[in-house]
Amino acid sequence: MGNRPAELNALIDSVLNQEGPAVELAVVGNGAPLPPLPAGVRSVELPENLGIPGGRNVGIDLFGKDGEDVDAVLFLDDDGLLPRLDSARLLREAFTADPQLGIVSFRIADPDTGVTARRHVPRLRASDPMHSSRVTTFLGGASAVRSRVFTQAGQLPGEFFYAHEETDLAWRALDAGWSIDYRADVVLHHPTTSPARHASYFHNVARNRVWLARRNLPAPLVPLYLGTWLLLTLARRPSGAAIKAWTGGFRAGWSEPCGPRRPMKWRTVWRLTRLGRPPII
Repeated sequence: MGNRPAELNALIDSVLNQEGPAVELAVVGNGAPLPPLPAGVRSVELPENLGIPGGRNVGIDLFGKDGEDVDAVLFLDDDGLLPRLDSARLLREAFTADPQLGIVSFRIADPDTGVTARRHVPRLRASDPMHSSRVTTFLGGASAVRSRVFTQAGQLPGEFFYAHEETDLAWRALDAGWSIDYRADVVLHHPTTSPARHASYFHNVARNRVWLARRNLPAPLVPLYLGTWLLLTLARRPSGAAIKAWTGGFRAGWSEPCGPRRPMKWRTVWRLTRLGRPPII
């Protein structure tokens, strides 16, 4: 972001202090200048804001094409913090123990209250954030992705800019045979915020939801998925301004190019269903 140097430095210290082999670091200034960084930290200042997925893709390639120079890439928001010293070790052990594990989603907890927001648990049954499980998506700013996932399934969809980019990658990774775990014992401290604070939130959520379906779902599921989310959006009774932005985004999702269409296999649909989240919701 370029406006949180103290938080960024605290995050860097929390990574450098991890147990075991040193974690290599890269910092992307996404259309923002970077503060002074410790020696050995890879960095790049982008002339414009490429959005969350675009900036993260640049970070991936700072470790070689598709992150090929490392085994896995961690994504950490610059106002986050790893409060435990064993997080890197737990991730190494998880990836080593399960060769098909492609992505790990961390538990996000507020640093003051310790509370994990419901929306930060990437499954429908989210009442117990302390329960680890296999899941069908992940939290982008608190995650680790095996580098071979990018080689096989591609990187994050840069055109999304913000919203649902993680689910797009998650679906492609699952379709390629990888698994995704939510790990409650790998914690990132991050202040509780509302995603609706972003001016483009409702527009991007609607547009990218359409893009997600157009890019990834078998044709019969596209209207079911989008119809379900239309009803859920209305049930939440958003304001008039939010509905207007959402409607504009929904239209843009159909009229604007969304990238290549590669519908998932029907066996992946069944796999998502068995994991508790069929791709109609």
